[in-house]
Amino acid sequence: MSATVEYLQEYVQVDGARLGIQVYPEPVGVTGAPVVLIAPAMGVRARYYRPFAAALRDAGLAVVVADLRGTGESTPRPSRACRYGYPELAADIGAVRDVLKERLDGRRTLLLGHSLGGQAAVLHLALHGEQEVDGLALVAVGIPYWRDFAGPRRYGVLPYTQGIGVTARLLGVWPGWGFGGRQARGVIRDWAHTARTGRFPDLDGMDAEAAVGRIRTPVLAVSVEGDQYTPHPTVDRLCAKLTAAPVTRERYRVPDARLDHFTWVRAAGPLATRVADFAASLPPRR
Repeated sequence: MSATVEYLQEYVQVDGARLGIQVYPEPVGVTGAPVVLIAPAMGVRARYYRPFAAALRDAGLAVVVADLRGTGESTPRPSRACRYGYPELAADIGAVRDVLKERLDGRRTLLLGHSLGGQAAVLHLALHGEQEVDGLALVAVGIPYWRDFAGPRRYGVLPYTQGIGVTARLLGVWPGWGFGGRQARGVIRDWAHTARTGRFPDLDGMDAEAAVGRIRTPVLAVSVEGDQYTPHPTVDRLCAKLTAAPVTRERYRVPDARLDHFTWVRAAGPLATRVADFAASLPPRR
């Protein structure tokens, strides 16, 4: 497997924002390959996923990675003037899908989210519909509810997450001090809510929890051994909300490799094969 691969940088304009998307070449020797649209973690640039993209291509999948709003090639840069939060991140996934529609037409399509990107993908399906999405893969995606962290650490998670939320509210933006990169206060507000309550906040007047429970798209949910930010119980909590969806729940480990919330990307060969197998197992679209 090649460590990196070149991609074509494209852009999507939506609601005054510019979303950067990286479109990788089609896998060699595969016609009409399933397409995986990756939504990154909080503060993580799309280009960080180049090794994973290479592994997915080697497994026979076409790959697109979209920078989250305000990160990497996407604008606006988070500031006091930015008011966006989870609703906009969820809608952005739809905007990217719309631009790619001609290229995706008739092809099996998966959303693959990492951490915050996975929450956005879940909320996209819940709030905007599941049309033309065949599967959802979640890697290190959970609800960071403080009670789901082990031992004494849980008593540090609550003040830590809520302190970040208070700081973002007072400053009008989260500066990225040691966590998550620079973020709009709305994103931090919604994330802090999940950490405090274990639930998605209501979004644009909609009960997001109920909407998530109506998702029927097949889900592959993978937690990573050694993940410091998304331990296994936080992933279980999210899976428990997907009451109408067929969920395959797995744990990812690689012998002799030390993995965490981010480094799994560099040891993702077996995971890419698993995602390809999941794509091949999906039922035909109705």
